[in-house]
Amino acid sequence: MPEKRKLKRRHLIYYLRVFDKNTDELIGHLVDITPEGIMLMSEKPLTTKTVFQCWMILPGEVFGKNRLEFEAKSLWSKPDVNPDFFDTGLHLLNASDEDMYIINHLISDYGFDD
Repeated sequence: MPEKRKLKRRHLIYYLRVFDKNTDELIGHLVDITPEGIMLMSEKPLTTKTVFQCWMILPGEVFGKNRLEFEAKSLWSKPDVNPDFFDTGLHLLNASDEDMYIINHLISDYGFDD
């Protein structure tokens, strides 16, 4: 399958926990991020073509916030290299300018330099 990504994925030095906004249940851990999307690692496969209402606690205050709320649509899900986990790619939806500032801050301040 050809790579469709326009922006390089950035792995973070933290595996931030991502929760379902409606139930507060853990959905998965943020593995990597671009301004357009994220990859989560979870113990259960996430359904594809599903829109998730999410939130995560930030590693530090950004733009006066300790938490980022966002909406994302799952595009694909597959087993991780570790057979106990699954990886899911999600496309960020309706991100505000403030959300994009926070995401870019995560990438620049907490991403691996590669």
